[in-house]
Amino acid sequence: MRPALILFVDDEKAIQRTMVPLLRSRGYAVTTAETGGAALAAIDAERPDLVVLDLGLPDMDGAVVCERIRAKSDVPILILSARLTEHDKVVSLDRGADDYITKPFSPEELLARVRAALRRTLGQEQAARGHLEAGAIAIDLERRTVTVEGREVHLTPKEYELLTLLAGRAGQVVTHRAILRAIWGPHSVDQPEHLRVLVGQLRKKIEPDPARPTRLVTEPWVGYRLVE
Repeated sequence: MRPALILFVDDEKAIQRTMVPLLRSRGYAVTTAETGGAALAAIDAERPDLVVLDLGLPDMDGAVVCERIRAKSDVPILILSARLTEHDKVVSLDRGADDYITKPFSPEELLARVRAALRRTLGQEQAARGHLEAGAIAIDLERRTVTVEGREVHLTPKEYELLTLLAGRAGQVVTHRAILRAIWGPHSVDQPEHLRVLVGQLRKKIEPDPARPTRLVTEPWVGYRLVE
């Protein structure tokens, strides 16, 4: 089996000198790009398994690059950026990023995020065969059944839609707007109260203690994440 191929997009030489050899030492194949244009060309030419993408590129904003990659590929995208605001995170996630790490960062943290993203890619292959799993939660997509710690739980259609949406991206933050669009349609993105109620209902059925959620967690001001 070939090693996973990572496209590392960053024009900072110091970060490339640190992270590219480290990634290769852990068994990954790595190709690099220093501009958005080169990154988009590499997506077509090399078909990487994961993209690590800086937002501050010399030729175009990384969020635009993220959006263009997502328009043509489902490859996981991990944003690496010195931008710290919630707005930048939300914009990146809305445009298709799967995760976001702020600079400065720990190399071990980046390695952990890379491992998690690649595990999720394998999880999508499992999902295509009719199953999704996230920790103690298992979903049989063909039978539309859900078990938590081996115990079947009965969900409403909307609760099931929300859970399968989050389980398909387990470990990732899914934004409020993305969830609202997926479940209630594009005209519901400004009605977050619907989502808060639905999340509360679902937590009562999948959490050991709904008042202190550990499985379906809130990412403040951004969205929700189903813990792997």
